[in-house]
Amino acid sequence: MAIITISRELAALGDETAHELAQCLQYRFVDKGTLEARIKSFGIEDRKFRKYDERRPSFWASLSQDRDDYLHYLKTAMLTEASQGNAVIIGRGANVIFKDVPGVLSVFLTAPLEIRFQRVKNYFHCDDKRTRQILERSDKDREGFHHYFFEMEWHYSGNYHLSLNTGHLHPSMCAEIIKYLRDKLITEEAESQHVLRLQELTLGQQVKHHILYEKEIPIHFLETAVSKKLISLYGVANSQAMVEAAVSAAQELVPLMTVQSEMQIVQEYKVMP
Repeated sequence: MAIITISRELAALGDETAHELAQCLQYRFVDKGTLEARIKSFGIEDRKFRKYDERRPSFWASLSQDRDDYLHYLKTAMLTEASQGNAVIIGRGANVIFKDVPGVLSVFLTAPLEIRFQRVKNYFHCDDKRTRQILERSDKDREGFHHYFFEMEWHYSGNYHLSLNTGHLHPSMCAEIIKYLRDKLITEEAESQHVLRLQELTLGQQVKHHILYEKEIPIHFLETAVSKKLISLYGVANSQAMVEAAVSAAQELVPLMTVQSEMQIVQEYKVMP
């Protein structure tokens, strides 16, 4: 299996290129609608998360529990979609969520500002002032989203395997270039390792969900790391009892694996509800 992630500026033909690529490779196309449907399938109302969708949250929203829930369910939805087979995933920080996973190719699409400006103006049928506002807001939101949730410089080309300028490249040409690179970089061995790594990430996410959402143990900033038969838990707990409860909950879910705590204890630690 393999995953190709597409990050893009507004009006850089991201959706068009991703559709062409998915059709060319016969991969599944995973976009905002697909991920929202997947989150709904978990029994979660997606509307409470829309304030975070590819934008930097406001000050109060950034302190909310909804923020952590959004990232948790976004990761869960992405891993679930990835486990279904080959896919082209567009936006939502997919390149970061699948960073360093074998069999993943990340692409960034850009275009000269004047070309993006004309595309937006034609699409929305608006004047120059409104066009500038739309472009500036979109760039600011996407930059803020990636920086806030993933501490990543969205525009930095070093965060991607490939950057393409769609100012003068048709989406079909972009798809051919990406396909060529995929054929060169993603080997059978990488695809085999891809499956194993996805299984580890999915298991780690399941353990995290079990601790936080099923057992409702309040471990702050909980993260997991899975390697073969070992699961490590990271985060901040208010007491040793909370640490032991989290380890016990994880062990309950994976009785044949070793669970170790790397959590810190900070008494009276609280976050805004």
